[in-house]
Amino acid sequence: MNNIYLDHAATTPMAKEVIEAMIPVHSQVFGNPSSIHSFGRQARQVMDQARVVFAKSIHADEKEIFITSGGTEADNLAMIGTALANQQKGNHIITTVQEHHAVLHAAEHLEEIGFEVTYLPVYKDGKISIGDLSNALTDSTIVVSIMAVNNETGITQPIKEIGELLKNHQANFHTDAVQAYSHLEIDVKRDNIDLLTVSSHKVNGPKGIGFLYINKNVQVNPLQFGGEQERKRRPGTENVGSVAGFQRAVQLLMDRKDERNKTYSNYKMIFLDTLKQEGLSFEINGAQADLVPSIVNISFPGTNVEALLTNFDLSGVAASSGSACTAGSIEPSHVLSAMYGAEDARTTNSIRFSFGLHNNQEDIKEAAKRIASIVKRLTV
Repeated sequence: MNNIYLDHAATTPMAKEVIEAMIPVHSQVFGNPSSIHSFGRQARQVMDQARVVFAKSIHADEKEIFITSGGTEADNLAMIGTALANQQKGNHIITTVQEHHAVLHAAEHLEEIGFEVTYLPVYKDGKISIGDLSNALTDSTIVVSIMAVNNETGITQPIKEIGELLKNHQANFHTDAVQAYSHLEIDVKRDNIDLLTVSSHKVNGPKGIGFLYINKNVQVNPLQFGGEQERKRRPGTENVGSVAGFQRAVQLLMDRKDERNKTYSNYKMIFLDTLKQEGLSFEINGAQADLVPSIVNISFPGTNVEALLTNFDLSGVAASSGSACTAGSIEPSHVLSAMYGAEDARTTNSIRFSFGLHNNQEDIKEAAKRIASIVKRLTV
């Protein structure tokens, strides 16, 4: 029995080309990028080249790219660092109830230290209302953080409209683009985005590395203290080998984004069609028209998450009940609770399936057949 990985939204396997790009850097480029001798300059060149690639991918300037340890640190720096640096302008933060916990817990911390936070609702389609955001804005709002694509449902948010609304407001607009970066065309200048989070391991790069885009006009306080790396925003000796791998992953993504999106859309169609052909009863959570190609969140009436995931795993199929950071938890999804209400059965009978480079058409069909068999058995 072959194991089939349908959890690419949690993490992705490193591409072969990424590993090949990292090996010579790890083995030969050992200098500290802060050192002025030739060994340091060699490492600094790797960092500088990568920063240019990252900036180009979102239409930013390389001086606006700050390397972090991943999405969580970038989200924290965007939320907390920006709030602390701008509190003389106000103390009001706006986010949504369905954000990744890296944002939600940062918002909760800000509340604990005296900031006021408004949590916008999401509706059954999985989206926020621009009207709700407009009504929530005040003269003291300094940060608005709304994710571009939800990590559990794969639903896109109206990022361009949000940027347009905030264009003439003092609030700094942050978007967690960890799931969006693989699929959407991102232009931070066009869309009036002030801060944007990206994580390497979601795009077939190494774990433990990411970046935060910070518009040159935005003030952000560091959250860590030590050296003066990353223009004093994020101290610590740089992870040069992983940066090189991340750069290669981004290059591959930019070259193949359209091709990958078509492939993953096809996988999703095959997956859903096979479930239907097997006579399975299910519902897709959120507005299907607003889904990214690689993610679908499905409710299986009459089942529960724990039994589903256990049996899927025993059958060799890897999926998730929600965000990777709560993958070991059987608590109801906070995202689906926000969409449908805490008592709705969907919050405890829904599974996220996400497709990627580790899949092929045959695996997708086989996984759907195994899943259909299990769901039928559990609902007898």
